[in-house]
Amino acid sequence: VQLQASEGGLVQAGDSLRLACAGSERTFSDYAIVWFRQSPGKQRKFVAVINWRGDLTYYADSVKGRFTISRPNNKIVVYLHMNNLKPEDTATYYCATDGIKRNQIYSDYAPVGMDYWGEGTLVTVSS
Repeated sequence: VQLQASEGGLVQAGDSLRLACAGSERTFSDYAIVWFRQSPGKQRKFVAVINWRGDLTYYADSVKGRFTISRPNNKIVVYLHMNNLKPEDTATYYCATDGIKRNQIYSDYAPVGMDYWGEGTLVTVSS
């Protein structure tokens, strides 16, 4: 499964931005999709996850209440809606999946468990 994320951008603190992740195969709709982010000099960290049906989500504490992950009914794309952006949200964002069809998702993910990655997209939030 090839994943492709939309372009990020440069925004100001308090602004909103939406990232999209699309898959190259129909089976994309069968997988939970996870967003990670990585700031310079830091480890890649979990941001949010959505199950294959699009009705269950989990978020990192740092983005809870500001970010929303969603999946339209056609399930061919996953969005990460980022509101009230802060300078500490500046990072390269990645979407990923382990490519396994399952119902269960978890409240946290490690990058090592993902087998398929989109190219990172840089989001810069200026103060």
